[in-house]
Amino acid sequence: MSRVNELRLIARIAQMYHSEGKRQAEIARQLRMSQATVSRMLKRAEQEAIVRTTVIPPPGTYAELETALRQRYSLTEAIVVDCSEDRDGAIMARIGEAAAHFLEATLQPEEIIGVSSWSQTILKMVDNIHPFRGVKAKHIVQILGGMGDSAVQTHATELISRFARLTGADARLLLVQGITSSREAKLVMLADPVVRGTMDLFDRLSLAVVGIGAVEPSELLARSGNVFSKQEMALLHEAGAIGEISFRFYDKDGRPVITPLNERVIGISLEALKKADRVMALAGGASKTEAIAGALKMGLIDILVTDKFTAARLAA
Repeated sequence: MSRVNELRLIARIAQMYHSEGKRQAEIARQLRMSQATVSRMLKRAEQEAIVRTTVIPPPGTYAELETALRQRYSLTEAIVVDCSEDRDGAIMARIGEAAAHFLEATLQPEEIIGVSSWSQTILKMVDNIHPFRGVKAKHIVQILGGMGDSAVQTHATELISRFARLTGADARLLLVQGITSSREAKLVMLADPVVRGTMDLFDRLSLAVVGIGAVEPSELLARSGNVFSKQEMALLHEAGAIGEISFRFYDKDGRPVITPLNERVIGISLEALKKADRVMALAGGASKTEAIAGALKMGLIDILVTDKFTAARLAA
């Protein structure tokens, strides 16, 4: 009976602490025992399954899908957002909102944040960020060339500049083409000391925020002029490319696809991206599911923000 009596006392202490809201010191005074004994018995209550912790996910959240993604792709964090329909516009808006909230909650002082500039989803994230008053970032670094067609080229520079203002950081722009006309043209642009100064920060990123794209360019990219020709796209398909991060292509197994086109891109490499302390990818939609799966297999993404439809496909 001694064990039963012991468990009864443990249960009583657990009841006083968890149900009656009494502090450990108060329980110790009432029962004439030390606070250390109370603390030890509360731990025993968990070990004996007298007290069990139950987490009940609130409506509109998808804890099971998030757990499945974390386990399957070895992610640090997976954020799955609710969405009323499997449509790109609605998905981008919800992902942007969730990413903004996560960033606001986790930003550390003096962060150096790299941002892929040609992403409508990342723009949605910036649209939802509130100005930081306490913690401030150090640099917001453009990690992919942003110049393009004059009608839309402001997208990249405005995204980086606004993000910097909101986080109290210094904007480090990469004011060159994302895709140059030739390798020689790229070398000329890389000789610019301002360009080199921005690219020197690629190896010092504490956080990289990237989009994931299919091989076929998005509407925004197509209008920007930062695209390859149809013949070059055919070359990528032939090489097995299924997706890209900052114009760095990879196959369905997450292996980099190396073609001469790499020599014309001005932006962060996959190797440099892996050096970042954290890489957060924002992506969703049926047309990108295969590309997202391939990107996750590369092992460089730490945090994925996606929608419930895409998450279900990725976890299946």
